[in-house]
Amino acid sequence: MLIIRPVESKEEQEKICKACNTPFRADAMAYAAREDEKLLGVCQFTMDNECGHVYDLCCAEGVDDFEALFIMGRQTLNFIDLCGVHRAVFHGEETRATKAVGFRRTGDALEMDLAGFFTEPCKHEK
Repeated sequence: MLIIRPVESKEEQEKICKACNTPFRADAMAYAAREDEKLLGVCQFTMDNECGHVYDLCCAEGVDDFEALFIMGRQTLNFIDLCGVHRAVFHGEETRATKAVGFRRTGDALEMDLAGFFTEPCKHEK
C-alpha cells in the first residue's frame, strides 16, 4: 500500500534525500512516499506568506513510480494551500510528474495557482 507521510526528523530527511540522489535542504519540510517499507521518493518544500516553493519531486534511485510522485506532489500542494498559501513555484526541471501535478511554465518559472484548485473538480485544466 502506498503511504505518503511527513518526514519527522532532519536526520531521516537527509538519509531519504541521499537515497533519492537529491540535495538535502535542512530548511525544507519533506514528504516521503513508501510502499510498505520500501522508499519510493521524496518531495522537499518550503513556504512563505506569498508562495510555496517545491524543490524536489523525485524517486529513490532504482525506482520509477509516476503514481507515487503524482500523489505526493498533490499532497504537498494541498498542504501548502491549506496553510493559506495559494501560489506555488517548482524550482527544478520540468518533468512528466511536475506537469501532471499542475505546474505550468510562465516565463522562466514553473508555477501553479492553488486558489480553488482542491475545491472544484477538474480545476487542473484551469
